[in-house]
Amino acid sequence: MNSEFRVSRRASLGLIAGGLAGVGARTAFAQTESFYRGRNIDLIVGYPPGGSNNLYARVLANHIGKYIPGNPGVVVRNMPGAGSVTAAAFVANSAPRDGTVLALASPTLPLEERLTTGGQRFKSSEFAWVGRINTLVNVIFTRGGSIKSFDEAFRTAVRLSATGAGSAITVYPNATNTVLGTKFDIVRGYSGSMEGMLAVERSEVDGHCTGWDTLKTSHPQWIDDKSVNLLVQFSARRHAELKDVPTVLEFAKSERQLDLMRAIVNAAEIGTAFFSTPGLPPERLALLRSAFLRCVEDRDFLAEIATLKIGLDPQAGERVAETVAEISKIPDALVPELQQASLMTSAK
Repeated sequence: MNSEFRVSRRASLGLIAGGLAGVGARTAFAQTESFYRGRNIDLIVGYPPGGSNNLYARVLANHIGKYIPGNPGVVVRNMPGAGSVTAAAFVANSAPRDGTVLALASPTLPLEERLTTGGQRFKSSEFAWVGRINTLVNVIFTRGGSIKSFDEAFRTAVRLSATGAGSAITVYPNATNTVLGTKFDIVRGYSGSMEGMLAVERSEVDGHCTGWDTLKTSHPQWIDDKSVNLLVQFSARRHAELKDVPTVLEFAKSERQLDLMRAIVNAAEIGTAFFSTPGLPPERLALLRSAFLRCVEDRDFLAEIATLKIGLDPQAGERVAETVAEISKIPDALVPELQQASLMTSAK
C-alpha cells in the first residue's frame, strides 16, 4: 500500500468521523431544541425582591433564553428564607433535574457547609454550577453621626442591621468581631438588605453590611452626597470602584487572623454565581454553561448592565465549581474559630 493511498484513506476516515460527529451534534441539538421549545426555565432567587441579586437574575433572565436551543422563557421566582438556604434546599431536593431550573443563593453557603458536621440539606459541590456574573464585594457602611472609619469600630459600639445566621450580611461583621476584635452590635431579624437599609434610614441602627452593587443601585444618592461612610470591604483586593476603602484583610494582625479572614472572604470569588440541580445530564449542563458565556457577551445584556450601573466580572461555571471545591478543603485546624466567626456550629 503506497503512502498516497494511506494519506487518502486516513483523510477519508477523518471526513467520515467528522460527518458522524456532526450528525450526532445536530441530533443532540434537535433533541434539546425539542425539549426546551414552549417551556419556561424557573430562575429561583433566594432573596426578597430588590437588591443587586435580584437585578442580576432579571438581567440574565432577559437574555440567556436566546442562546438555548428552543428559546425557552426564563421566569424569575423569589424564594427568600434562612439566608437563601430555603431556595438552595429546594433546588437540591425538590426541583426537577432536567435543566428547567436555575438558581442564585448566598455565596457563603459552601463555607457554611464546610463548617457544620450535620443537618445539611444539600452539598454545594453537587450543584451544577453554570457561571458567575460578578464578584460579590460586601461593604460595611454607616450614616449620620456614627463612626467614620473601620479603626473606630475597635473602640466604639455600632449597631448594624442584619438578617439570618447564614447570610453574608450577618457573617461578615460577626467575623470581624470574633477574629479581629471590632465592637459591632449586630441586630438580626431583618428580611434582607432593602429592609436593613430602611432601618438605617429610620435611624433604628447606625449602619449595615451589604453588597457594594446593592448599595450603589438602591441608594445612589447616599454615594453622590457622601452621606455614607464606607468603613471596609470584604474582598481579597480593593475593588476598582473602592480604591480608598480598605479590605478587611488589611486589618489582620497575625497570620492566623489573615488565614481566617481570607477563608471567609473567599465567598466574594463565588459572587453572583448561578447553578442548577444536582444530577443534571452532562450534555445539558454543557449547553447551559455555553449559553451563559454567550449571554454575558451579548450586546443587549451588556447595555442593560451598563444602564443599571452594576458590576460585571464573569467567570465560567467550571472555575466556580473549582472555588467551591477549594472551600471544602479548608484545614480542620481553622474550623473551630471559623465556626464561631461565621455563626456556623455543628448540628446537635
